[in-house]
Amino acid sequence: MRDQEPAPMDAERRLSTKEAAELLGVKPETVYAYVSRGQLSSRRVSGGRGSTFDAGEVEALARRNRRDGSGGSGSGSSGGGNSGGELSVRTRLTLIESDRYFFRGVDAVDLATRHTYEEVAEWLWTGRMLPGSTFTAPAGFVSVARRAVEALPEHAAPADLLRVATVAAATADPLRFDLSEDAVLGTARTLIPTLVAALPPRGHDRRDEGPMAHRLWTRLSMRKDPDEASLRALDAALALLVDHDLAASTLAVRVAASARAHPYAAVSAGLGVIEGPLHGAASGLAHRLLQDVLEQGDAAPVIADELRAGRRVPGLGHRLYSGEDPRARALFAHLERIPRAEPALLAAHDIVETTARHVPLHANVDLALAVLTVSSGMAPTAGETIFAVARTAGWIAHALEEYGERPLRMRPSGLYAGPRPPQPLPE
Repeated sequence: MRDQEPAPMDAERRLSTKEAAELLGVKPETVYAYVSRGQLSSRRVSGGRGSTFDAGEVEALARRNRRDGSGGSGSGSSGGGNSGGELSVRTRLTLIESDRYFFRGVDAVDLATRHTYEEVAEWLWTGRMLPGSTFTAPAGFVSVARRAVEALPEHAAPADLLRVATVAAATADPLRFDLSEDAVLGTARTLIPTLVAALPPRGHDRRDEGPMAHRLWTRLSMRKDPDEASLRALDAALALLVDHDLAASTLAVRVAASARAHPYAAVSAGLGVIEGPLHGAASGLAHRLLQDVLEQGDAAPVIADELRAGRRVPGLGHRLYSGEDPRARALFAHLERIPRAEPALLAAHDIVETTARHVPLHANVDLALAVLTVSSGMAPTAGETIFAVARTAGWIAHALEEYGERPLRMRPSGLYAGPRPPQPLPE
C-alpha cells in the first residue's frame, strides 16, 4: 500500500517548528539542522520566541525525503535530502537530468551552439540574453596581474598563473568588498578578461580585444592564423563549460561566498580545487593519452598500459551521465568541421571503442577538450586553462546566488568517529 501524499497547503501559510517537524517526521532539532544546511528558510516570530517556516518549502522537502529514501533524522547525511551523504544546495542556475543539462531552464548545449561564451555567461548571471556582450579589462588591473604572473617560475601551472592573477587583480580593486549585485557583476565582467590578459602569449603578439575565445587562442596555441571553425570550437568549449551544478570547485566557491568572501577570493577558492586530476586537470591526462594513441597508431596497447598500471582511462565516463556527456557530443560536432582535427577525432573514437570491449564507458568533455587542444597545437595544460577561464563565470554566478542567502549556511555537521571523551591526558 502506497503512502498517501498530504493535501497541498496554502502557499501563504506558515508552520511552527512543531508543525514542520511533524510533517517532516523528524525532531524539532532536525528542522533547525535543515535550516543550517540551507534546505529550509525560517522567519523569526514577531515579538516572540521561535521561528516559522514556509509551508510549501516544508512540503517540498518532505516529498524529496520520501523520494530519495533518506529518512528524516539526517544523522548520516550532510544534505538531509540526498542519499550517500551528499550536500544539497538550492540553486536556480544549472539543472542536470536525463543526460542533458540546462542553464536557467534553457538547454545549455543549444545556448553554446547559438551564442558566444560572453552571452552565455551573461545569461547565467542575469537571466537576460545580451547579444554582442563583450568584456573589458581595466588597464590598471591588467598591469598589476601581468607583473604578478611574470614573477612566477616558468614551470608554474595554469591554475598557479590564474590564482596569482586573481589575487593581484583583487589588490587593484578597492571596491572588492562591495557584495551588491551590480558590484559583483562588474567584477565578473572585468576579472575574466583580466585573467586572460595576464596569461603569457605563445608566439603571438598579445591580443586583448575582441571575443574572449580569440584572446585566449593567442595564449594557448602557436598557430598564428586560426581558421574560424577552430575559434568557434574554442568559444563553444568555453560556453559549454561555464557551469556544471555543484562540482567540487563550485562548492568551494559557495563555501567562501557563504562566509562573505569577496568575489576574487571566492574565485581563488575555486581555482585552488581544479588542479586535481579528477577535476580541471583531467583534460591534460586525456591530452597525453590521445598523443600516445596518435604516435602508436592504435589505442589498444596504450589502453592496455593504462589498465596494467592500475590507472583509470582518462576522458571516459561521468558519474552524472549514463550515456555520452552532452558537452563532449556538442564539442565533437564543432571539431568535425575542422579538417586538421580528423586524426585526433579518429584516435578519440578508437579509445572509446577499445575500452568499450571491456566496460561500456562513453566519452566525456575531457576527451573532447583533448581533441581540441591536440589538434590546435596547444600544450597538455591548455584544457585546464580553458576550463578555469570558462568556469570563472559560473563560479561568480554561484557566489552571487550565495550572497543572497543566509551567511555561513554552508556549515555541515561533522560526524565524530574518534574515541569517546573523556580520555586521559596523553603521557
